[in-house]
Amino acid sequence: MSAPSSRRRRPAGPPPSPRGRYWRRLLPLLAALALLTRLPSFRHPLWNPDEGYLAVQARLLASGGTLYATVVDRKPPLLPWLYEAAFALCGDTSLTPLRLAAATAQLLTALALASTARRRWGDSAGRTAGVLYLLASVGLNPEDAQAATFEVFMLPFTAAAVRCADRGGWLRAGLAVAGAGLTKQTGGAVLAPVLWLLWQHPGPRRTPLLRTVVGVAAPIAAAAWLTGPARFLFWTVTGSSAYASFAGSELHVLARGLVNTALLGAGCAGLLPPIARVLRIARTGAVDLWLWLAASAGAVLLGFHFFGHYYLQLIPPLVLLATGALQILPAYRLTSALLTSACACALFVLWGLLAPRPELAHAVRIAAEVESRTGAGDRVLIWGIHPETYWLAHRTPASRFLTAGLLTNYSGGRDGPRVGEKYGVDGAWRDFRAELADRPPALVVDDSRGKPFAPARLPTLRRFLARGYDRSGVVDGTVFYVRAQ
Repeated sequence: MSAPSSRRRRPAGPPPSPRGRYWRRLLPLLAALALLTRLPSFRHPLWNPDEGYLAVQARLLASGGTLYATVVDRKPPLLPWLYEAAFALCGDTSLTPLRLAAATAQLLTALALASTARRRWGDSAGRTAGVLYLLASVGLNPEDAQAATFEVFMLPFTAAAVRCADRGGWLRAGLAVAGAGLTKQTGGAVLAPVLWLLWQHPGPRRTPLLRTVVGVAAPIAAAAWLTGPARFLFWTVTGSSAYASFAGSELHVLARGLVNTALLGAGCAGLLPPIARVLRIARTGAVDLWLWLAASAGAVLLGFHFFGHYYLQLIPPLVLLATGALQILPAYRLTSALLTSACACALFVLWGLLAPRPELAHAVRIAAEVESRTGAGDRVLIWGIHPETYWLAHRTPASRFLTAGLLTNYSGGRDGPRVGEKYGVDGAWRDFRAELADRPPALVVDDSRGKPFAPARLPTLRRFLARGYDRSGVVDGTVFYVRAQ
């Protein structure tokens, strides 16, 4: 017995229903499920610092800032531009439009997976893949699964890339790969299954390969041209060497990896048994799906940070592998997979609805204090890893570096020795000193709270505060400094 191959439809069962009727029935179901599973995302104004970073970036871009110059991050430009567009259309005081966009992104991912599964194994498999994906998509810490951040918006592109390649749409597949990579660099891992499908495609390969290359290269070249090729290359590729190492924080990082792996296992509890069962009893020919999973696993490992939201990239290939496995297993296995996935999903949704958010509460308190101590036109420096405080306080950052991470390499939650001025992004302290000298902030907020990036451990910042600022109070462990008169 063998599992359905990556190019084979399930032979048994009723004939496929007409295309229009099929999708008219499935789309409302998946749309309702996408909104239901993401209900917790609407509970809080923010879920994690990535959302805060994007919100502050979008405000600065809307007020005339330049990406990778006056506003910087290690990420590609697509999501900052999306946030900027949403703020331009709907205002910049709420992330609700982005929450709806994230739910739409999850729906699009489910539809692309359903389309691929339907083509390979029939109508029932399409429905199964769409439902299983949405149930599993929230199976992580709500900070990671419910936030409107990079992986959520990357996944529709990855699923679309495999779908287009499966149909021989090479230009579209290349464009989808580029979209994934321009949302987050690791989205480019989906190029591996696309190239495998291209290699397996009958007939000459030169034209399909050329179309794929053009599809990948053209959007990336356009983004580089719009943001400046040298700056684009530095901030998305070459400027992250220190970030991509976990030296000095091995146990801390590996513990995080084990916890998030366990959470993903719980969230995918309905998917893993069918896959394991088929591996035990049959040969599987779904090489492209296994390659997609392996490439995605490599993307999760890249940089050795193991944040929970990295693991979202593994779910689409796992869903298709499980869907394929269920086609050769007894019917009760499908029922079991759906019930298990639904129960796991319910637990994670309940976690998102009920769990307290102490770091958000802290950021809200600090933002209120910043707002009360400064005027609307004042520039503020918040020295910490919670850029959302700028957004909540409606204050302009005094620096292009919105967190201490880019200046100290604390990004990634390091707790070891590779944190400090010499580990920051190349040239960052030069630019930081120039910004502070040119327009000193009216208020400096030390939100390090005992972390390794505290000003006492950073000579440049320590001297800057000693020369021109007076300590004015402490709120919730955060120290406030005002400019000396």
